[in-house]
Amino acid sequence: LEHSDKMGWFKGWNIERKEGKAEGKTLIEALDAILPPSRPTEKPLRLPLQDVYKIGGIGTVPVGRVETGVLKPGMVVTFAPANITTEVKSVEMHHEALQEAVPGDNVGFNVKNVSVKELRRGYVAGDSKNNPPKSAADFLAQ
Repeated sequence: LEHSDKMGWFKGWNIERKEGKAEGKTLIEALDAILPPSRPTEKPLRLPLQDVYKIGGIGTVPVGRVETGVLKPGMVVTFAPANITTEVKSVEMHHEALQEAVPGDNVGFNVKNVSVKELRRGYVAGDSKNNPPKSAADFLAQ
């Protein structure tokens, strides 16, 4: 693939990052230079809730994006700041059941014995056995 001489004013692109420099002249080269984001699966589960639904025949389904860790059916999760603990019955993404959800996945997950009224947007789900999320009166921003 060669760059066009029809845009003489365009000198190309370059980027400098921790991993080194990258440069090129074409869109394809720019797309190829994009580094995939890191997926922090080794960290404790953190899943901020975007919404909570009540689905007939299924029950309460919190929805959100996995930021860190892994969410699996059968896990016992804690929702902060309400400190509600329950078991995850199933995990779905785009109407397909998942064996595990990893960082970056937008998922809905069915929980046992929790009402829609008990959970709210902004709550954070975490693994109750591995550094569960806690509420904080204040925190120091970086």
